[in-house]
Amino acid sequence: MHLLYCRLTLHDTLYFVTREMGVLYETERYLHNYALAYALFSNNLVNLPFFCDFYKPRYAEDLGQLNEAAVYVTPAQPLVWDYVLVTWKIGQAAYYRKSEQFGVGSKRNYPVNIGRAKELAPESVFEFYVLSEKPIALPRWIRLGKWMSKALVEVREMESREREGAFAAACALNPLDVPEGVLQVFDIVSMPPSSLAANARLEGRYYEVGGPGRGIPLDMRFAIPELPQEVTARGRRK
Repeated sequence: MHLLYCRLTLHDTLYFVTREMGVLYETERYLHNYALAYALFSNNLVNLPFFCDFYKPRYAEDLGQLNEAAVYVTPAQPLVWDYVLVTWKIGQAAYYRKSEQFGVGSKRNYPVNIGRAKELAPESVFEFYVLSEKPIALPRWIRLGKWMSKALVEVREMESREREGAFAAACALNPLDVPEGVLQVFDIVSMPPSSLAANARLEGRYYEVGGPGRGIPLDMRFAIPELPQEVTARGRRK
């Protein structure tokens, strides 16, 4: 097994919506392993069309290709991070759109055309791991988030020593991808499409990284959650 330690540095602000609180749209400081998988492998192992005419996510089809290739990406946890707040306002052009006044016709008590985005700042640094059965080359530059923000990926191959017993996770984990019965205790990082686990304690077989008693569980693979019925039913644009 090839074990790659990756350090990701943002060169732009990074924005994706984790939580919506009134007019504030917040970006979580952890990076989901689904997003990293698409960013790292969309040009080779994950075959994405140039143009998508659908809204339904295709996690099972896309990430299943990585399972077939025996490649896995962990979520990224922050090492150094900061935020910037961006305020935006949409102009109400009456000649093609009906004007919407403050609080009229809805339960909102705030303007519908004003918002604030809490984005991860440039020079924020994250770490994650890539495991593969065969040697694999990763791109040096990738793009992430709603604005396709530019990020630098620095890679170092590590020796994969197998151990068994109780250990602390060396990185953030996706609980759905960890073998059953291995996770013991962890902090939940709530974010779509599936919550992550931080500061996890586990017991079982693992690769030792970051010192004795720290490591990454063996046999992790993408386990795709079932989408809610209202999402699967939406399907294509009509």
